[in-house]
Amino acid sequence: MATVKELMSLDGRVSVVTGGATGLGLQMATGLAEAGSHIVVCSRKLENCEQAAHELEKCGVMALAIAADITKPDQVEAVKAATLKKFGRVDVLVNNAGRAWVAPPEEMPLERWQQIMDLNITAPFICAQAFGREMIKARRGKIINIASVAGLIGRNPKAYNSVVYSTSKGALVQFTRDLAIKWAQYNIHVNCVCPGFFVTPINQKLFERGAEQILREIPLARTGGADDLKGIAVLLASDASNFITGAIIPVDGGTVAW
Repeated sequence: MATVKELMSLDGRVSVVTGGATGLGLQMATGLAEAGSHIVVCSRKLENCEQAAHELEKCGVMALAIAADITKPDQVEAVKAATLKKFGRVDVLVNNAGRAWVAPPEEMPLERWQQIMDLNITAPFICAQAFGREMIKARRGKIINIASVAGLIGRNPKAYNSVVYSTSKGALVQFTRDLAIKWAQYNIHVNCVCPGFFVTPINQKLFERGAEQILREIPLARTGGADDLKGIAVLLASDASNFITGAIIPVDGGTVAW
């Protein structure tokens, strides 16, 4: 029987975090590194990845910085090749990269709709397929999809008005459930985290404009903090979650329970 510390340890594991150079991705990457996992950070800007990797290495692990557009299968394959070359394995994939476009549904440009869908749902499929093939060979793996409470409930347009974001995150929730069933036979665990409102550089202005309304919809009456996603990321990446798959877990201050 393993101890809780042993179950939660990620010593020697290798985790790939898309969009891991900033914001929530970096928070989760830091949590995984603090638990002992080596980290592959990938996003579009190499400078940001290198800076994040430098900080992550202070946790006593190795970190690899790679610039990639994960909507492009060839670039995802390059990330996988670099990961295997450096570490020889991949244990965890965190599908975190994503973005939104705020506009009323009647004014949403089709081009922006397609861009958001490409990054928020097609890219997680591309990444899961590429890294999943290695996990199937190893007969083990952890995939953590980062959706949103916006994928679970309708949102008040006064607080957040992005129907494409909600749609893409809802698709990611269902992708998680079905992929978990498809790959359970390979001992690959696929779960989904649905963050509530976390203030990041991307949505800082949105929060400033609508803070009162946003906080009114959160029972804990605060936004997510700098450590609030670390624990769930480590849990789902570790052996402590070996009997959890297909789970959709809100980390939202009670928003969807309101």
